[in-house]
Amino acid sequence: MKKLPRKGQRRPVKPDPTPTRPASNQRAFSKPTSPKRSQFESPSRSRNESQKRSPTGSPNLPPNEDQRRPAFSRILVVLYEDDAVVVLDKPAGLLSVPIKGSETPSALTLLAAKLKPKRERALIVHRIDRFASGILVFAKTNPDRNSLVKQFLAHTPVRHYLAVVRGRLDAQSETIVHYFRREGMYQLLRSAKDPSATRAELRYKVERLFANASLVRVELVTGLQNQIRAQFSALGHPLVGDRKYRHAESSEPLIARVALHAAHIEFVHPRTGKNITIDCKLPNDFQHLVRELSRSDPKRA
Repeated sequence: MKKLPRKGQRRPVKPDPTPTRPASNQRAFSKPTSPKRSQFESPSRSRNESQKRSPTGSPNLPPNEDQRRPAFSRILVVLYEDDAVVVLDKPAGLLSVPIKGSETPSALTLLAAKLKPKRERALIVHRIDRFASGILVFAKTNPDRNSLVKQFLAHTPVRHYLAVVRGRLDAQSETIVHYFRREGMYQLLRSAKDPSATRAELRYKVERLFANASLVRVELVTGLQNQIRAQFSALGHPLVGDRKYRHAESSEPLIARVALHAAHIEFVHPRTGKNITIDCKLPNDFQHLVRELSRSDPKRA
């Protein structure tokens, strides 16, 4: 029979095998890497990093959420910076600007935090889609921003995107025009006669053909929200991974976001008047997609 302690006698406590947590003012650091380009990162953890993960390594999300949602990077790389302009390489998944009422980090808030100690400001000039990656331009003063915004409104900057679309495009290069009316977060296809519709124009050139996909270089002539995604969807060639304009793309295994990257920009510097040309290399997930599609179709056109 198990012997019980006498009245008033303390029960012996076994030591807890769990290691003691560090004090609240202590932080654990991983070995830093030496970036090739200037980069900085949000101090807070991403939503996906803090989620409990299943045995397969994917986060346990509610049934109505995307089961393939990856832990996108919050590291911003500075492609160009001077006293007037900052150009970033925005990673896919990071907002260009913050959502009202949300604490979700954005490229704007991260850059503003970086510039604040130098008493400099970050002012957004244009935007790219959250799940697109690549070039994003900021100004540091209102006069510089006004000068750059005028250029974008006049569609004078040269902007090239790389995209992978479903199917093999028949034309090697083409200019395509559609009319859309924005409803909520979507661009809905309309006719040219619709007075509420806005004209959308782009030019594309096929860079490579795969078995059932095409890598294209796109030059924007106009600048509607989601324009590239909406126009290629209207052509019957939606972008790979673009679940917003084609729900079936949510099951794409080769890339966990829309295959769209802002790769090149040319604009006039707001102070010097000189032409500024910036290129941005493809991120790893996009390179992986192109590599796997190439393997599936060794014959390249």
